[in-house]
Amino acid sequence: MTLHRAALAAAIATHGRVIRIALAEVHGSAPREVGASMLVWSDGQSGTIGGGALEHEAIAAARRITAPTLINRALGPDLGQCCGGRVTLVLEPFTASSLAAIPETGSFTRPIAPAGPIALAPPDHPHALAQARATRRAQAMRGGTALKDGWFTEPLFHPKHSLWIWGAGHVGRALVTTLTPLPDLAITWIDTDATRFPDTPPPEVSRLWASDPARLATHAPTDAHHLILTYSHAIDLALCDALLRRGAASIGLIGSATKWARFRTRLSAMGHSPATLSRITCPIGDPGLGKHPQAIALGVGHRLLTQLARPFAQEEQTA
Repeated sequence: MTLHRAALAAAIATHGRVIRIALAEVHGSAPREVGASMLVWSDGQSGTIGGGALEHEAIAAARRITAPTLINRALGPDLGQCCGGRVTLVLEPFTASSLAAIPETGSFTRPIAPAGPIALAPPDHPHALAQARATRRAQAMRGGTALKDGWFTEPLFHPKHSLWIWGAGHVGRALVTTLTPLPDLAITWIDTDATRFPDTPPPEVSRLWASDPARLATHAPTDAHHLILTYSHAIDLALCDALLRRGAASIGLIGSATKWARFRTRLSAMGHSPATLSRITCPIGDPGLGKHPQAIALGVGHRLLTQLARPFAQEEQTA
């Protein structure tokens, strides 16, 4: 997990002072992994560190603190949770001015008070800083988050995967709502007109509108994943053609088996081979879940996550 600077900045712009809660250490069983985080403000919050008594206490503490603070809790003895592990939380208040201390790329290393709002060590302490950075590099964890001698290091959010969602109708909106909170995923959302998007789209999502989406597809990253679900079969077909010629990590097309049979015939006539056409998945999602937009989004999300996790699982098996 990583520190999402843009999401933090958007929350500050909307709510003012925001407290970020991050799971810095986990020993034993816990509801979430190291690096999981959430944002808290005076009358609301977003994200989760696992819910339950731990999250409830952390939110209450976040609204009381005035400086970066560490909280250590044994989930069983202290909170009565069944997990039984021990966790360390980092609570940090941020404002528009303090946001400037977070770099745009790389990692963010800063001192954290071990017990309440006390004076912080100077940020240029070379030995502790070097240790913190070395520890982060040595961490045998996917996120790279590390807490060492009062110094907390997190990698900045840099999505590993690009997802382009073509269409802002009911299914497109359900997909964006379902997939936006996922880490390591940068979403680009496209439709033919700006008015087709919701009034308040997630700030993390990049929106684009083009009267001819197929022309825009010729500029998409060749390693991006695509989900095509526009209001027009003609646009869908043009996008399939453009993306097959451009290259893509994967292409999903909403529709029935009948729609795909017709598309396959027309795309073959456009010069695409059977091997090339096999790169398109249609229908998408899990038919057993039904046709409700949220059900489609859940099925598509499960398939996409399984696909994205496969290389990491293979890497762990060979390590």
